Amino acid sequence: MKQNQPHFYRGRFSVAPMLDWTTRHCRYFHRQFSQYALLYTEMVTAQAIIHASYDHLAFSTAENPVAIQLGGSDPAQLAHCAKLAEERGYVEINLNVGCPSDRVQNGMFGACLMAKADLVAECVGAMQSAVNIPVTVKTRIGIDDLDSYEFLCDFVEKVAATGCNELIVHARKAWLSGLSPKENREIPPLNYERVYQLKRDFPELWISINGGIKTIEEMKNHLQHVDGVMVGREAYQNPSLLGKIDQALFDENAPIITARQAVENMLPYIDEQLHQGIYLNHISRHMLGAFQNCKGARQWRRYLSENAHKQGAGVEVVQTALSFVEE
Repeated sequence: MKQNQPHFYRGRFSVAPMLDWTTRHCRYFHRQFSQYALLYTEMVTAQAIIHASYDHLAFSTAENPVAIQLGGSDPAQLAHCAKLAEERGYVEINLNVGCPSDRVQNGMFGACLMAKADLVAECVGAMQSAVNIPVTVKTRIGIDDLDSYEFLCDFVEKVAATGCNELIVHARKAWLSGLSPKENREIPPLNYERVYQLKRDFPELWISINGGIKTIEEMKNHLQHVDGVMVGREAYQNPSLLGKIDQALFDENAPIITARQAVENMLPYIDEQLHQGIYLNHISRHMLGAFQNCKGARQWRRYLSENAHKQGAGVEVVQTALSFVEE
């Protein structure tokens, strides 16, 4: 690794990159629950960063540690974007070799790159030469009929030969046609043992596991076999889970953060963003699941959903919604 691991044991727990979900507002909210979790951006394509008028790299350093996930297969473009991201304050560059959607395949990035290990290695090598922060790869255990353990090992060997020593492995293979992205997250069976075996065979690599992980007990079990766990939809749909992470996985003296505390801590940020022209629902939509299993959770969700999109909606909408909840 190119930099010393900070005190929080980088990558031991992370929230997965999720398109349309892990926006900067979502990440700011998640950060209120956990000091130590590594947060990921949505996947951003190198082409978008280079050519779009919108600033795809914008984020608050208060969200850190944040890793940016890049999509692409042009080594020079990826190296350029990695350097820009490092200059903006991101702590890691991650290459997407796991998304199976048709749109991603047509752009020659995502899971289809598993079949092009030499190209992935070239991309990773170019990014590593451009930055001083870690460059990592998020991948599947296989694609289509290329799903043998030998195929996975060959892919990992070629990526690791570039000096990249961190991989996040979604413990499902991906079908590049015939399944939707949602189905690819649910239908191919989970094979955690294959990821465990990868760690045993490549002990020098930092291996994080992803896919279907929902509880802290499951996380602790996985951490007996691999170095890190990445959680996606459960962290988004039930963010109060994140409030227990620091104490459970990092520091037994860390406080447990309640959903109410996290929401109250968001109020100054929401007010600041509203003054910058951001609409309330662009922030509050990521907070709907905060009070799962609490009395008043339905009223919280309903009030935000019905009022946050209205013209001039302000912090008082969140405060009113909060008044319905009993923890």
